[in-house]
Formats: sequence, C-alpha cells, structure tokens
Amino acid sequence: MEIRDYQRWLEAWDKARTWNEVLLSHTLLHAMEELGEVSKLAQMVEGYRTPHPADMDAVRDLLALELSDLQVMLFKVAYLCGIDMESAMQRGMEKADARFPDAAAGQAETEAAWARFGAYLEAHGLRAHIAHARES
Repeated sequence: MEIRDYQRWLEAWDKARTWNEVLLSHTLLHAMEELGEVSKLAQMVEGYRTPHPADMDAVRDLLALELSDLQVMLFKVAYLCGIDMESAMQRGMEKADARFPDAAAGQAETEAAWARFGAYLEAHGLRAHIAHARES
C-alpha cells in the first residue's frame, strides 16, 4: 500500500461516516488518548508494567493495533489540514538525513545519553537501577 493511497482511503472512509467533520482539536485529543494506550503497552513490553495479558505476543499484537489507531489520528490531522503525508514523510526523511548525516556518530550519542542517565540515577540515589536500565 502506498502512503498516499492510505490517506485517501481514510479521508473517504471518514467522509462516508461524516467523521471528517470532527474538529481538528478533538482529533488531536483522540490522538493523545491513543498515544496513552501506546505508552501503556510499551511500558509492558519494556518491563516497567506487568504485562496484561501475560503473553508478550498478545501484548505486542495489542500494541500494533494501538499504533495503527494513533496513525489514523495523525493521518486525519494531516488531511484535515490539507497536508499530503507521503510528501511530508519524504521531507522528514530528508531532514533527518541532513541533521544526522553520519550514522556512526549515533553510537557515540547513545553512549553519552546512557552516561547522563547513569549520572542522574546516581545523583538521586538510584545506583542499583543503572545496570538494569542499561540492559533494557
């Protein structure tokens, strides 16, 4: 499926139900709701929350559906604002490549971030969490 085809399908699907008449701000509220669901499931995958259901494959399946729901809202924001997501995503790729042209530098940036996080944990008396956080 092409990105532009998906966006056209979504807009037509919404129009058939008059859901294209929902306010942009309400669509953003729905997107935040979906992001909360994604966050909760991601915390289960990461081990921060107890998985529910206990089967991690089922949790990942739920996460996939919630990511899809979030994507619906983002694409809806785009069509409500007259933005072609395929073009926007292409521009985003170009922006990322221009901003971070050296892939090898990413490892150094990641190491620096872990060092800052470790320093934060130590400063707050959470030393035992450093090794666990790094393993995650």
